[in-house]
Amino acid sequence: MSPGAAGPLLLGVRHHGPGSARAVRAALDRAQPRAVLIEGPPEGDALLALAAEPGMRPPVALLAHAADDPGRAAFWPLAGFSPEWAALRWAQARDVPVRFIDLPAAHTLAAPEDDAEDEQEEGRPGALRPAALPVDPLGVLARTAGYEDPEHWWEDVVEHRGTGEVRDPLAAFEAVGEAMGALREAYGDAGRPRDLVREAHMRQRMRAARREFGEDYAVVCGAWHVPALRAGSTVAADRALLAGLPKVKVETTWVPWTHRRLARAGGYGAGVTSPGWYAHLFAARDRPVERWLTKVAGLLREEDRQVSSAHVIEAVRLAETLAAVRGRPLPGLAETLEAARAVMCDGSDVPLALIEDRLVVGDVLGEVPDAAPAVPLQRDLTRRQRSLRLKAEAQRRDLELDLRKDSDAAKSLLLHRLRLLGVDWGTPTASRSGTGTFRETWRLCWEPELSVRVAEAGIWGTTVLGAATAKAEGDAAAAGELGEVTALAERCLLAGLSQALPAVLRALADRAALDTDVARLAKALPALARSLRYGDVRGTDAAALRTVAAGLAERICVALPPACAAGLDADGAAELRGHIDGVHGAVGLLADADPGLRERWSAVLRTLAGRESVPGGIRGRAVRLLLDDGRLAGGETARLMGLALSPAAAPADAAGWIEGFAGGGAGGGTLLVHDERLLGLIDAWLVSVPEGAFIDVLPLLRRTFGAYEPGVRRTLGELVRRGPGARAAATAAGAAPAGFAPELDEARAAAAADVARLLLTAA
Repeated sequence: MSPGAAGPLLLGVRHHGPGSARAVRAALDRAQPRAVLIEGPPEGDALLALAAEPGMRPPVALLAHAADDPGRAAFWPLAGFSPEWAALRWAQARDVPVRFIDLPAAHTLAAPEDDAEDEQEEGRPGALRPAALPVDPLGVLARTAGYEDPEHWWEDVVEHRGTGEVRDPLAAFEAVGEAMGALREAYGDAGRPRDLVREAHMRQRMRAARREFGEDYAVVCGAWHVPALRAGSTVAADRALLAGLPKVKVETTWVPWTHRRLARAGGYGAGVTSPGWYAHLFAARDRPVERWLTKVAGLLREEDRQVSSAHVIEAVRLAETLAAVRGRPLPGLAETLEAARAVMCDGSDVPLALIEDRLVVGDVLGEVPDAAPAVPLQRDLTRRQRSLRLKAEAQRRDLELDLRKDSDAAKSLLLHRLRLLGVDWGTPTASRSGTGTFRETWRLCWEPELSVRVAEAGIWGTTVLGAATAKAEGDAAAAGELGEVTALAERCLLAGLSQALPAVLRALADRAALDTDVARLAKALPALARSLRYGDVRGTDAAALRTVAAGLAERICVALPPACAAGLDADGAAELRGHIDGVHGAVGLLADADPGLRERWSAVLRTLAGRESVPGGIRGRAVRLLLDDGRLAGGETARLMGLALSPAAAPADAAGWIEGFAGGGAGGGTLLVHDERLLGLIDAWLVSVPEGAFIDVLPLLRRTFGAYEPGVRRTLGELVRRGPGARAAATAAGAAPAGFAPELDEARAAAAADVARLLLTAA
């Protein structure tokens, strides 16, 4: 039962190895078996014909998931250079029957949770993979051959052979089979009893093939399994291993896969370190090093680096020299990367990292034909992607949207609806072209796992719009806190789910009426205010939402002062201060519809600023917000600061007041630069703090002033060095201190104002 012996042809491979793929193809050409059996779940047999469709382009993966729980799923990835894919395509090209023989996914997905997680982490079990076994088969064989690096050994003995005509394509399989036999004798199942069950099922499938095709069939499987499939075992013993296995109903389909997800660094146990490099070796029929370094040069030129043909020639020579010095038959990945770094990257690791990311690993995304089974939601998503010309790509890219354009607004709605369904194809990010409610920037990246998320979301509906609407209504009913409902209302407006809004608003009104925690009310209001703003931009009727927001704001104005004076600790005061900032911004958005709201909120801030029982951080923030809004004169600000920093005030409370007033990254440093009276008050308080108390408040002060821009800190240092008030004294004497003019230059200020006006109107 081995190459060159009576019995089926057993071809033990390393999954995703181009050398193994070439050898499998050559061995099948030599043997011409009547059937081909491949390691994989038998549920995939019904989908094998799709591999021959024009729309199928690897890398792809066979996806199996529990019918009643799509989140319980497993993948069997296949690349163009995978030996299993080579065997599959060889059989289809010659009308030879081909079947999967591994343990059915129905049993794999019904296994206990720990076993199922192990299966998914290891990917395709049975491969020559270091991560899946206590013993590293490649490592043992490499050390036996005198190699320190298993990957170098594998390249030299497998990947670099077969570039020309292979004289005996079965010899390598015979050698690998013997080596695996010795390892299995030494290590047994290597602590993986699950492999014994899988191998029992493979033998059962092989017996069925023997009854149909005799001994004239081939088996392509992980090399680790070859000794177990070759060894004799009774039918009764195999049936005993398979008896009583748990089982679930499963559904299978093909899904696109990526080279990045084939990489071992991504957590795939059967993965390889360099899928992009392996794909190149498999596709390049001759001169692989020259063609590879030409690709490297093309990539670097795209990044505006000066790389000429002479660089390529010299890099090839260096790679060949390195291989000769190291006694390798051909330059491998290590030699080509070292040559590229030295010749094309000027010794820098920065462009080398780009080469490793884009070429050594790569972002190639496969394709599957439309005929592949899919849940209705996936089909609707595919139609929407095509109509909007939003192509799913594995490489991260930024998408700038102008919501004033119908096509961009439709793309935004689709991405927001998918996020609500848990399909995070795109994530919002900061815009580089400006700000404003009509601009959005998304970072798109399609990961294979999103196919599972789409299948999971299929329980909510058959279209993206219908599923997102049903999901929003369900989330509103299940929400436990007011903040969850307000965030959901905002997402509904962003996603244009007008049919879900009534249910969400009912839940919002109910929870807002019952919630008495002012912190939760304050946390919820900013999301409502943003929702109203986005609703206006997208043309959504949000009158009911505005009513709820107005009522919420009124309750906050009434309940906030007592809550702030209720003996808050430092953490509680810091949290509430953050909520006050959020409410202040929300009031600015809501004041257009209710001008009196701003006055009522200002009265609340005045109350907080003057009440001694309120923590210093909150009082300082209230003063700062009033000052920024022009509702507090400079003299009154100095008076309140003087009271907060008086000798009678506790140092910790005074330091908190300074953090609330001048911290938070809200321009507090700039304010102190231009108002030396306030800076003088802080300076005078600081030098009067006792030594013991100074040590206690130092971390708080460092956090406050450390958040300033370096230029602001430098200017403040200069002012303190000269002494606060030096500028005013110099101005009174008719001279200006260094860096300052004696008076405002109105002409220069007007020019700056014109530029600022242009920038603001352009946005």
